[in-house]
Order: sequence, then C-alpha cells, then structure tokens
Amino acid sequence: MNIRKNDTVLVITGKDRGKKGKVRFAYPKEERVIVEGINFIKRHTRATGAVRQAGIIEREAPVHVSDVMLICSKCNHPTRVGFHFLEDGRKVRICRSCHEVID
Repeated sequence: MNIRKNDTVLVITGKDRGKKGKVRFAYPKEERVIVEGINFIKRHTRATGAVRQAGIIEREAPVHVSDVMLICSKCNHPTRVGFHFLEDGRKVRICRSCHEVID
C-alpha cells in the first residue's frame, strides 16, 4: 500500500471529492485509510451504563486507498507513488511528477 499514516491526501472520488486531509490510521490488509475530516458517518448508539451516553455520534469511516491520492510535499500536487532503492539499499517512495523522495 502506497499511503501511510500522517500522509496528506486528496480525495478523488465520492461525496468528499476535492477535500484534503491527513491520514490518521492505515489498514493495509483491508486497503483502507481513515482521513481527518473525510467520510463522516452517523452512528446511533445505546447508552452502556455510565460509560457512554446514548445518541447520534458522528465519526470518520474508512475510505478505500484507491479513492485518495498522495499530495507531494515538494511540488504540492496530487501524485502517483513510485519506489526506488537508494545507494545504501533503502527502499523509498518517490513522487512520479517531480521525482523527489517522499519519505
């Protein structure tokens, strides 16, 4: 998966198309990410003793990783992600448009 935690991404499809946000959680096995301020759902909850209050709670739901694009920190554009190996053997992500190292 090319998107990681703390990356800034742009939503390219769905009801929140065009919005930017920071990735809070990444779930590589499900290929989903949770982005701050994106894909809010309303969850109707029941009170469980004195711990949680009953009512409608808005929270962020996961978005499929194919619905977001990474925003390059150097060129500040949404970009595809490539991979290269450095001279010391490390594998790093690169921006496909400006060819700068993202990591």
